[in-house]
Amino acid sequence: MAAHRPRGSATSIAARASHLTPAEVELLMAAAKRRGRHGQRDATMILIAYRHGLRVSELCRMEWSQIDFATGILHVVRLKGSISTTHPLRGTELRALRRLKRERGPSRYVWMTEHKTPVTPGGFRQMFRHVGEESGIGLAIHPHMLRHACGYKIANESADTQALQHYLGHRNIRHTLRYAELASGRFDRFWKD
Repeated sequence: MAAHRPRGSATSIAARASHLTPAEVELLMAAAKRRGRHGQRDATMILIAYRHGLRVSELCRMEWSQIDFATGILHVVRLKGSISTTHPLRGTELRALRRLKRERGPSRYVWMTEHKTPVTPGGFRQMFRHVGEESGIGLAIHPHMLRHACGYKIANESADTQALQHYLGHRNIRHTLRYAELASGRFDRFWKD
């Protein structure tokens, strides 16, 4: 069943083709978990890409050394001239990553195939496309939609565009403004009845 999107809102019209809603991301993770022996890994990849606004190449290059389980910190290594930073890891993410590490055994990279090689960006794109088809959300999806979903979710929950800029690693705030401009909640406090 497709996730409900309100009709007529700026986000649903202008950005429908570029990002996913939080409910759609949940549907994708649930579909990934049902896919068999790599389901937990794939669902965790989707979760981490979404929560941290990672590009596919940033996700696939992620190493265990970037994760500090003791302090709950992810050292985000950005590419494409973006600014690297640190993000807090929440309980759901920490539990999923610990489980993955326990089940997969020692490796340098977080996301490994059954052949003990890192998941490639192409492999992730293919898995994501299949999960999208199986999820029933009714959209042709691509992984960069997770990065956009992160940006829109944070913009809708916070008025701090500069913090969002740093979270996504944008060097220029113009790239971040697209999320703030379409945030449906930015006018909520203008009129009170």
